[in-house]
Amino acid sequence: MRWWSVANLVSNAGTWMQLTVQNLLVLQITGSAAATGLSLSVQAAPGLLVGMAGGAAVDRWPRKLTAAVSQALLGLVAFTTAFLVATDRLGLGVLMALAAVTGLIATVDGPACALLGNDLVRTEDVPSAIGVGSLVHNAGRLAGAGLAGVAVAFLGTASAYAANGLSFLFVAAVIPFLRPVGEPARPPERTAAEPGPAGAPEGRGREGRERDAAGMTVREGLAFFARRPRLVGLAVVCGVSAVFGRNYGLTLAVLVTGPLAGGAGAFGTVSTVLAVGGIVGAVLGARLRRPSVRLVGTLAAAGGLLQAAAGLSPSPAVLLVLVLPMAVAESVSDTAGTTVLQTDPPPHLRGRVLGVWSTVRTVWSLAGPPALGLLMELAGARGALVAGGLVIAGVVLAGRLAHGRRAAAPVLLAPEPAAVRPALGTAA
Repeated sequence: MRWWSVANLVSNAGTWMQLTVQNLLVLQITGSAAATGLSLSVQAAPGLLVGMAGGAAVDRWPRKLTAAVSQALLGLVAFTTAFLVATDRLGLGVLMALAAVTGLIATVDGPACALLGNDLVRTEDVPSAIGVGSLVHNAGRLAGAGLAGVAVAFLGTASAYAANGLSFLFVAAVIPFLRPVGEPARPPERTAAEPGPAGAPEGRGREGRERDAAGMTVREGLAFFARRPRLVGLAVVCGVSAVFGRNYGLTLAVLVTGPLAGGAGAFGTVSTVLAVGGIVGAVLGARLRRPSVRLVGTLAAAGGLLQAAAGLSPSPAVLLVLVLPMAVAESVSDTAGTTVLQTDPPPHLRGRVLGVWSTVRTVWSLAGPPALGLLMELAGARGALVAGGLVIAGVVLAGRLAHGRRAAAPVLLAPEPAAVRPALGTAA
């Protein structure tokens, strides 16, 4: 687990180096802000279209091999981009194709690496492992953003992509030496007497059953997700939070530079406090033993209320006081939600469930920025933060009330006929 954490720290630093310069690169190539948004959408599109298939592949293939190959392929894409940038051969068409390939590989790499990290610890330590992963992510983000400026200043834009490629290869080289605590459980095999999938003839033998299972993998993951109210509730809470909150790079930037009359330096301070809060939240989240959807919702509602208060801040100093606990609450909420998502399904379905989650997350990540932008046009930065925070808290409260009413509904049992009791007693 220590080796895996070091590898992820290196990988996250490389990824954030690339992300820091990617939008600048697109603007340099195309001179169009619309093309920048299009490149991000093209990279996210595979998660929407084939995310569930990627999760099914993770369940079907050996996890270590899958993660190592996907990391190596991502490294190859990064090196290819670095070469094309260095030789001034990267056009818009090639750029979009590389973005699509990256997104396609990520549909397999994301769930494979997430579940591989969980395999390295005991079941009761999975929340801590996810918390460590969140901590590594935030630390890599800070390091990567700083290293990107140094690399671009001295070596050029291509160096950020080359560094990211090396980070992927480092992870791929570490994976073969990892030792999972236990092998992932496999779905139980049906006997010849047990019925197969709907419409399939019985008693077809092992090869027929394997073909049926292969054809049902994506459907099984989607059906399991839809039948689990706690996973559906988790998706609703996280989706509302993602659409009406979290996009602080947009909302807080407008608030600081507009109504609060701060400059770029003030927003940089706010961003730093957000990152620090994320790290503190990751440390606290690593101490969770049995996180629940109720905890996720409570923390999301608290973060929403703090966001609403932040929208009413009279000065940058007051905003900083509110931003820190807001970031902590959201970071702990994210860690708790990820733990529920990765531990609630049975082991043989976790890849498929993560694939469904990838699809759902892509929907709200694509819908969130335009919806938030429209809200800011109508209500301004303050209004968007206040309204968004209240919507998050309101949805969580409504969900809690609805769940309480279902749980309190009495179950009426028919009285046992008196004539039947002697017969049952005699039979017993």
